[in-house]
Amino acid sequence: MLNTLIVGASGYAGAELTAYLNRHPHMNITALAVSAQSADAGKLLSDLHPQLKGIVDLPLQPLVDPAAAAKDIDVVFLATAHEVSHDIAPIFLAAGCVVFDLSGAFRIQDSQFYSQYYGFQHQHEQWLSQAVYGLAEWQGEKLKQAQLIAVPGCYPTAAQLALKPLIDKQLLDLTQWPVINAVSGVSGAGRKASVATSFCEVSLQPYGLFNHRHQPEIATHLGVPVIFTPHLGSFPRGILATITCRLKAGVTAQDVAAVYHGAYDDKPLVRLYDQGMPALKSVVGLPFCDIGFAVQGEHLITVAAEDNLLKGAAAQAVQCLNIRFGFPETQSLI
Repeated sequence: MLNTLIVGASGYAGAELTAYLNRHPHMNITALAVSAQSADAGKLLSDLHPQLKGIVDLPLQPLVDPAAAAKDIDVVFLATAHEVSHDIAPIFLAAGCVVFDLSGAFRIQDSQFYSQYYGFQHQHEQWLSQAVYGLAEWQGEKLKQAQLIAVPGCYPTAAQLALKPLIDKQLLDLTQWPVINAVSGVSGAGRKASVATSFCEVSLQPYGLFNHRHQPEIATHLGVPVIFTPHLGSFPRGILATITCRLKAGVTAQDVAAVYHGAYDDKPLVRLYDQGMPALKSVVGLPFCDIGFAVQGEHLITVAAEDNLLKGAAAQAVQCLNIRFGFPETQSLI
């Protein structure tokens, strides 16, 4: 049994993560924590997330001293803002904990990236160089040895799962950059109140054109440039990514299908559509990424759908945990 601490448990992804780990037969939730300044400190998680009433009635403890909190802890999950993860992850790592960070603080092994896209100077290049990017379907061997796992962003997970097999098998004509148009529900903005993400204020609209921090995350890990345009939709949760590409001359729909099946037929949390297209209703509340595609001549449109809080955050973190410690990959997820 592994003792685990969840920091940032009061948020949407943190609550989902807690629910998964609570029913995991190899995990013991030792404590739930929030920042020392959080208004949620001292409250029961089940008071904030009533679906957990009678299931997880643990208090949210203020994290005053991370080094002390690390005592007797094997695994730490950080469902925290990137600045917070940047500061506290090294403390838990120094204490020997295995850390799963759901923020962006360790996803790119280039400190200049953080100055440009996150607005702070990264101070932990040693850990940055050791972090393993937790795109679970593609990083299995590296995850088994990792002490710090940087769980990918929600948009990058959907985009990379759809594009990576095609790029790796050289099916795409990359003189035409893949164009990713993705729509997310408002839960992706977090639980903190804001007029900009208030459900009554949100309409379908693009944001972060040419400067969203997930664009360089996607491009860096795919190894090719992409155009990425995120949209905020007036629905609670889920991501639908529609990606337009150009195929190399002579590549057929059958070739695309064969590559997808070769990549994912043994991956239990990616579901492929041989007919039709994924929809949000097929994935919301579930840990899957669903992928479908259509080909016309040299043009390919591939569609990926996932729950941004699950496969885009909490479920992928637990999937990485399972791979890291040799548990069944879908333990507690399905």
